Amino acid sequence: MSHSHEPEPGTHPRLRRLRAGDADAVLAAFASCPEMIRQGNVTDAASAARYVAALINEDSSADPETTDEPATETAGDTTDACDDKDAFAVVDDNDRLWGLVGINRDAANKVGWFWYWMHAATRKRGWTSQAAATVANWALDHGGYERLELGYRANNPGSQRVAALSGFIPEGVERKKFLVKGERIDVHLSGRLVTDPAPETTELDITW
Repeated sequence: MSHSHEPEPGTHPRLRRLRAGDADAVLAAFASCPEMIRQGNVTDAASAARYVAALINEDSSADPETTDEPATETAGDTTDACDDKDAFAVVDDNDRLWGLVGINRDAANKVGWFWYWMHAATRKRGWTSQAAATVANWALDHGGYERLELGYRANNPGSQRVAALSGFIPEGVERKKFLVKGERIDVHLSGRLVTDPAPETTELDITW
């Protein structure tokens, strides 16, 4: 089935749970930008299906390696102290996935590692900040989390902005953590507690 390379004009993004049927759109998102390789190993239909299965907790042996991606996304390791995952698709009016916001749950500590990515065609529209803020608010208000954590590269101002607009507070720096194209890059860490104020960022609707 063919799909447009970008959302239709005037579309209104919303959130819903990730589904197995989203694998084709996930593959398209990974193909939209070479740097998406830092989000995981998705190169064909089979690997996209495995990636989605891991995120909807159907295949724990195929955890996606979500890391840092320029302009919009966060740094992380989905396998670190992760009991399960909450994954929300950012979809358009036709229910097609264009992005993903996820949390890897450490149930014992009520902590979640927070991450997100978007198809290249949907960046710089405000969708990422709205989606991230909505999921973070849900996680702390209703999802059973008491602390959320994320990280982003020091040379990634887009992700820094998303973190701030989602209510995350800077907490420190992991110096020279990533090696990217021969250059060592610092990673900035941020956190958000259940007691921290919610951001004023406009929320998206969540369809359950």
